[in-house]
Amino acid sequence: MSASRSEITDAPGAGGPEPEPGGAELLAALLDGMDAALCAFDAAGTVTHWNREAERILGWSAREAVGRRGFAGWAVRSADAGEVQGRLMAAMETPGRQVHEFALLRKDGGRVLVRTQSARVLGADGRPAGVYCAFSEVHAQIDLERSIALSEALFEDASWGVVLVDVDLRPAVVNGEAARALGAGRSSALGRPLGELLVQGVEELEGALHHVLAEGAPRGLADLWVVVTGAGGQEQRRCWRSGFLRLASPLAEEPVPLGVGWLFHDVTDAKLAEQEANRLRFRAGQLHRAGRAASECEDPLEAASAYLDFALAGFADHVLLDVAEDDGERLVRAAASPAGAPGPCAGVSGGGLPVRYEPGHPAFQAVERAGSVRASGLPGEWAERRQWPADAAHALCTVLRSRGRTVGVLTFLRGAARPAFERPDAVYAESVAVLAAAALDLAQTATD
Repeated sequence: MSASRSEITDAPGAGGPEPEPGGAELLAALLDGMDAALCAFDAAGTVTHWNREAERILGWSAREAVGRRGFAGWAVRSADAGEVQGRLMAAMETPGRQVHEFALLRKDGGRVLVRTQSARVLGADGRPAGVYCAFSEVHAQIDLERSIALSEALFEDASWGVVLVDVDLRPAVVNGEAARALGAGRSSALGRPLGELLVQGVEELEGALHHVLAEGAPRGLADLWVVVTGAGGQEQRRCWRSGFLRLASPLAEEPVPLGVGWLFHDVTDAKLAEQEANRLRFRAGQLHRAGRAASECEDPLEAASAYLDFALAGFADHVLLDVAEDDGERLVRAAASPAGAPGPCAGVSGGGLPVRYEPGHPAFQAVERAGSVRASGLPGEWAERRQWPADAAHALCTVLRSRGRTVGVLTFLRGAARPAFERPDAVYAESVAVLAAAALDLAQTATD
């Protein structure tokens, strides 16, 4: 019974501790698992270690390499063997690492240029006992150095903003250009939610980042409009042309997202210039179409209304045409667009009664200045007191002049959802007013 108990106790897997791997096995496993090729020589120059990466690069197995004296006759040309061996073994006499480039021979006879780092190995007595040498193909080393150099350049000198965003959508690395664009320091922006860095536009940006993490990078660039806090606390609306890259770990067996690389460039000025050019082109086209439509109208007042219909598109929500009487002392409503819903500008019924504008009304100001007047306020009471539709929040009044006299006032109105009128809008309104004034003057002449 004691013999059987002994056999059970000594049997593998019987509950006792597994034997730990020896030092030689552990060292061999570590060497074979390295990404770099590695070999070692003893003090006499004999190869003592040779890992799998070295076998992959040169084709010689560890069984074929270990035990050979130097590289002569197999891993290097005979003519170069002495120089190569001397430079490698010279590391025994010098502390630190020595870097060299050699042309080695593959087992199939081909040559490969490698970059080596060699250093001495000290024995138990503290004296040099050999040399170890790590090497890799030069082109692979150059690719690695280029990648590192590119990363350094992007995060130091790039004119594009570069932000590495982790999987929680928080900045992990920010370069100088991105920090300036975000109005934050390179270190203070790290780890903060994007909503703390952007006043507006964070939803679109986070949506793009989520898409990249889930589906991968889009094919093209995206223009994102954001609002950031600039110098002095002023909010600025900017357009950033953005590209995205999904970052995955090269060390994992399956791609594991590490985050997103976000590169962006400020194109606000170019974008605004493009929008302005498109706006001018559209408005010029509308005036051209309005002129062709007005030329087919027999009634001059109908022709004036045609100009206003074409001008409304993309420009305003409502338009009012008031005819001047008594040299501009009174204004009489001649045509208007529907107040409740979008529709064409048409003549009003029951005309002839002056519009009940209060003194100082923007329409009267336009008559006094013989130009344009812009005004804004809250919809409701502000608009109703000025005899405008209740949803009006922005107004642009411009005088109608023909043959040196005032023939009326043109009023464009926008709702609160649209921006206020600006100077370029006034210039466009004045261009429309010139055409409408000529038609209105013709209508008055025909009546007289």
